[in-house]
Amino acid sequence: MLTLRDVNTFIQRKQIIKQATFTLNPGDIVGLVGPNGAGKTTIMKTILGLTKFDGVILVDHVPVTEANHAALTNVDALIEHPAIYPFLTGRQNMTLYSRDPQDLEYLVNLLKMSGYIDTLAKEYSLGMKQKLGIAIALLNRPKLVILDEPMNGLDVEAPIDIRRIIKQYAEQGTAFLISSHVLSELQKIMTRIVLIDNGHIILNQDSRTFNYQGLKNYTLRTEADAQVAELLQTDHIPFQRKEEHFLVSKTVIFAVQDILAVHQIHLKELTPETISFEHLIVQILERQRGDEDNAD
Repeated sequence: MLTLRDVNTFIQRKQIIKQATFTLNPGDIVGLVGPNGAGKTTIMKTILGLTKFDGVILVDHVPVTEANHAALTNVDALIEHPAIYPFLTGRQNMTLYSRDPQDLEYLVNLLKMSGYIDTLAKEYSLGMKQKLGIAIALLNRPKLVILDEPMNGLDVEAPIDIRRIIKQYAEQGTAFLISSHVLSELQKIMTRIVLIDNGHIILNQDSRTFNYQGLKNYTLRTEADAQVAELLQTDHIPFQRKEEHFLVSKTVIFAVQDILAVHQIHLKELTPETISFEHLIVQILERQRGDEDNAD
């Protein structure tokens, strides 16, 4: 659905994005992650043909150029702030972009905006404006949706609805490229992570593989801990014995489970111990910067 190949972006002759390469397939939910100033918003604007670039950008196999935006016919976006007219109602704002009144009404109900959709947008809270911007981005069933900080200003319940809606549209084939500082929310829905730092793509990985990096040990509790300790020692499987449980490495967990099954020992608990998503991101960034310093 989207291909970037060796894309470089320049703003006032300064290179911001450097040799960016990644792809999105239909139904992908790609989290674009990185520190402030890393280039997340710039790369989104580049995909939309709003900045000077070289390299190749294809949307559904059609090239994006500064002069020709035909490739963006089935692309919608929410970048930085919702583009809404304050002296129009929410419904009137949506009507400006909508090709199907039924689709418009469907999104109003889906995003729970019925109570204020006919109020002037200038009266909206930040969260209400944000939901309206997301609704506009989802109008007309786009093939690709680009969302920059979609969780900004939302109330406690709204992120749950937004996650559900994004997953629903992805299941129907829409691809999403999403940046967010609320990494815990992004982690719950993304199928792939693209990590950018100082304009460079330093990681492009499916979320399952990425999350596995954060898994270190398993907490293990059984109905026969003394026997299990003997069996693990006999099979030379490393473990740590705690007061009421064991700690075993992710690298040996399947061997441990096989031993328990052979000796018909029942598990009482098997819990993965992971470092946080945010901590893992920081570790990767620090390791990358350390490698660059050593190379210098």
